[in-house]
Amino acid sequence: MKKNIAVLYGGYSSEHDISVQSGKFIASIIDKNLFNVYTVHISKKAWLVDEKYPIDKSDFSFQINSKKIHFHAAVILIHGTPGEDGLLQAYFNLIGLPFIACNPLAAILTFNKYYCNHYLENLGIKIAKSLIIRKNEQINPTEIAYSLGLPIFVKPNAGGSSFGTTKVKSIEQIKPAIEKARKESDEVIIEQFIKGREITVGVLKLNDKIHVLTPCEVRSKKEFFDYEAKYNPELNEEIIPAPIDPTLLHEVQNISQTIYRHLNCSGIIRIDYILSEADQKFYFLELNSIPGMTSASIVPKMLKYDNFNITEVYTKLILSALGD
Repeated sequence: MKKNIAVLYGGYSSEHDISVQSGKFIASIIDKNLFNVYTVHISKKAWLVDEKYPIDKSDFSFQINSKKIHFHAAVILIHGTPGEDGLLQAYFNLIGLPFIACNPLAAILTFNKYYCNHYLENLGIKIAKSLIIRKNEQINPTEIAYSLGLPIFVKPNAGGSSFGTTKVKSIEQIKPAIEKARKESDEVIIEQFIKGREITVGVLKLNDKIHVLTPCEVRSKKEFFDYEAKYNPELNEEIIPAPIDPTLLHEVQNISQTIYRHLNCSGIIRIDYILSEADQKFYFLELNSIPGMTSASIVPKMLKYDNFNITEVYTKLILSALGD
């Protein structure tokens, strides 16, 4: 009997629309000969299977013509809350439903940029100097500029797709940038600017083996790789493999494997770095525990470059979650 698989997309954050695209793409490529695939659109208004059948949140089931249907596993493709921050994973653990995504602890940690950065720093991973502004905390732009220098990046501490992120070049821009970031997250992280090249690496685990994909260099035609640049191919260039020295390629792959292993990640993730122009070292930017998985996203392009069939990848991920 074919197993029922739920592909979750949507969510409660500004990344809702991108998540919908990711979810619909992955739902389209999962092997229908092996699985019954249903989409579950999660929004603040409702949780709907195939856009029409309400989810019973007590056991994550639904009904068609009075027949109750249960899922055997869930593929979480919700960027932002409640997917990337571990809330759904914790819920599924409670009701005993297997899922494809990082475990709740790894998701919670990686969703909080400031805590994740400093945890990894203790493992010897290089990070940019940063500080955090808590909710309702008073702001002193002069002290911030003195501590970190200018320019700086002001970001929501919990969020993705560069929503609410600003590259700040003057003291006068600091307060407005913080207010912009606070629209996405109560806490704001402010990071020292590191001049260099943006390198991103996909990592996944199949059959208990960690696979580090060929790194990609991202070149934005804008001030930085913001939301518009990420999803407008005319505003960015994605180069696979990243045109850097083979020794550096190997180094960033080793760093990525170390991060994946120490954070006890699972499923498919993407890690972003800056290769510093000053010292040719990789500085960790962030870890996306549920990266974009549209047909135009970086990770599917990496998989294709490394000769991974994405349908086969998800078959293995689902079977692993099911314990088969």
